[in-house]
Amino acid sequence: MAKVTINSDICKSCELCITACPKHIIELSKDLMNSKGYHPAIVFDPEKCIGCCACAIMCPDCAIIVER
Repeated sequence: MAKVTINSDICKSCELCITACPKHIIELSKDLMNSKGYHPAIVFDPEKCIGCCACAIMCPDCAIIVER
């Protein structure tokens, strides 16, 4: 199983990772807000992650790390 880590401090809610994810398991947090005022992306169903790294590749801020 892959592990996705999103650095919520540097995420700017661009939603590119949400669009890139083939399993559709990433969304913007409704509860969490970072110091810049953005709702960062979260993985809401990590068990379904296939470790394809599409989210990390698309992230313009390198806020996502995928470990296999």
